[in-house]
Amino acid sequence: MSDCIFCKIINKDIPSEVVYEDRELIAFKDISRLAPVHLLVIPKKHIKDLNGVAAEDEGLIGHLFGVVQKLATDYGVAESGYRVITNIGSDGGQVVPHLHFHLLGGQKLGSKLG
Repeated sequence: MSDCIFCKIINKDIPSEVVYEDRELIAFKDISRLAPVHLLVIPKKHIKDLNGVAAEDEGLIGHLFGVVQKLATDYGVAESGYRVITNIGSDGGQVVPHLHFHLLGGQKLGSKLG
């Protein structure tokens, strides 16, 4: 999608600090970090949000969560704990209309989400 900032990152039109990439996914450091570890993990396929995930995307989503686990281990937060968040729609706080998951960790996050 030509006006999507995450599609522009995927296409290397906008620079980012990529920490993982394969043919289906890309993960990079969030520029508005909310924790010592704050990564965005996104599918390269443009899917607007979780409601747009189709049955054909099951393998992709399973792979995405495997990569989240790997990154949590690589960044040293798997044992101490971390949070994975996706926002859906404007009321859910979604700012970029491209499915993405925030991986947050590296400090005690507490129980409050907002």
